[in-house]
Amino acid sequence: MAAAAVRYLRLAHEAPSETESVEVLPRPELRCVSEDERAPVDQAEFRRALGSFATGVTVVTAPAANGNDGPAGFACQSFSSLSLDPPLVVFMVGRASTTWPRIARAGVFCVNVLSAGQGELCRAFAVSGADKFSGVTYDAAPISGSPRLAGTLAWIDCTIHAVHTGGDHLIVVGRVNALGTCDEDKAPLLFHRSRVQGAPSLRSGKIACPHGAGQE
Repeated sequence: MAAAAVRYLRLAHEAPSETESVEVLPRPELRCVSEDERAPVDQAEFRRALGSFATGVTVVTAPAANGNDGPAGFACQSFSSLSLDPPLVVFMVGRASTTWPRIARAGVFCVNVLSAGQGELCRAFAVSGADKFSGVTYDAAPISGSPRLAGTLAWIDCTIHAVHTGGDHLIVVGRVNALGTCDEDKAPLLFHRSRVQGAPSLRSGKIACPHGAGQE
């Protein structure tokens, strides 16, 4: 997975995007967490305390990187805006994620901001080993071609700008190429104390959050 990120950054240096020339930051050092970096905090207590912070929920998607793969996607609440000029966003994903290498190979992604009625959609994208897009309505984001899910509050179409290490997670920075809102009258889907509003507990799921229930 880390190697996939390095391969992408190497390609980005050699072949800028056809849609926009994006300045790629120096390749980060991708390494394991050393023992002296491990804080003396119980992981269960860490998750319990940090789970008190309510966040929105997104699904990060990417188009098929080659003819053998379908589109990729995973549920993620560790997402945030980062910069206005240039327009950058960021999400965190676990190093053990099986979906991240496919997004890294694509080099692009779309963040789909889920609405309050999309708890089951969130659950579908938080499960490993299944066809997550089965029965899901979507079209192609205008720049990257990443799946843009129907019924969401907003979508943000991005190119991978940089990848940094963050303990047992990777910090993925995206350069925003296009974005839009879909239905501003809907309420957002919220994640709080390992539960998604209007959906069963995701303690056994794989929603991507450093302080929540894991990462897919």
